[in-house]
This record gives sequence, C-alpha cells and structure tokens, in this order.
Amino acid sequence: MLNIIWPIFIIISFIYALLSGNIDNVNNSIFQSTSDAVKLSVDLLGTVCLWSGIMEIASNTKVIVHLTDTLKPILRKVFPEVKPDSQVQKEISMNIIANILGLGNAATPIGLKAMDTMQKENKDKDKLSNSMIMFIILNTASLQLIPTTVIAIRNSLNSSNPTQIIFPVWVATIIAAITGVTVTKILIKLNK
Repeated sequence: MLNIIWPIFIIISFIYALLSGNIDNVNNSIFQSTSDAVKLSVDLLGTVCLWSGIMEIASNTKVIVHLTDTLKPILRKVFPEVKPDSQVQKEISMNIIANILGLGNAATPIGLKAMDTMQKENKDKDKLSNSMIMFIILNTASLQLIPTTVIAIRNSLNSSNPTQIIFPVWVATIIAAITGVTVTKILIKLNK
C-alpha cells in the first residue's frame, strides 16, 4: 500500500511545485535531503558498530548467561510455553537486552533468529504460537533504558542536549510494554 501512497505524494508535490514556480526549491531539497541522509548514515554507523560488537562479544561470553539468568523469572511469566534454558530463551533474552540498550539494529537479527527457532518448535505452522505473539508485542514496545540510536541521531543533528529524551523514552516504552503484555495475556486467555 505504501508503494502506492508515496509515489502519489511525490507526483502531487512535484506537480504543485511545477505549477507554483517552486521547482528550484524541489531540486535543492532533493539534493540536500540525499546529502543529509548519507551524513546521518555515516554518523550512525559508528554507534551501530560499537553496540553490535558489544552484543557479539557478550553473546560469546558468560555475560549473556548472567543476564539471561536475571531475566528468567520475568521470561517464565511472559513466555510460559518456552522451556527454561532453551536456545529460544537465550535468543529472546539477547533480543530483549539489545532492545533495552536501544540497539534496534542489533535486536532485529537476533529477534528473527528467535522467531525462526520458535517456528521450528511450533506445532501448528500456519498459526503463530502464543510465545511468538508475545515476542512480537515486546519487540514492538521495545523497552529501552538507553536509547542509543535516538541519542546518536539527536547528537548528529547537533541537539543541545541529546540525552534529554531518556526519561520520556523510559515512560513511553514501559507503559507500552506493560499495556502490550497485559492485553496480549488477556486475549490469549479469552482465545483458549
């Protein structure tokens, strides 16, 4: 659907600029936007590499084991179908830890791996399991303590206080996670 909507917006904007005599502004905006996009990508690359590397190192050490152990009581309540000490539990833990650190780019591949593992264990391959649904909800809420990507973007755009958004991010993601988990648990019980 978006592949239809965006081209329509672009065509309408171009026609309006042509009719109103602002075609030079459109050309300047196009080139400025592409330059800004490349600059932002390069600025974010360092942050993404740093935290992705830290997650890779952590996954190959006992750090993930300790963090997984810390998350076990919560994971048992949120994912009752997932076996303790299973590969899925480790992958879910790593994904949650990456999200908590604000590393959406590092969390995505780990999350895809966790979904693939859960699908292999899923008895009904045509339906999502309750654990898969809950995992999607938690990823959408993206509980974050350190929103590193957003801070890096704000820093690259010369924000006077790039870390000012930490508290609002805590509030928003905690409320989203609690609401999402609660509603999902209720709907799972109603669906039984």
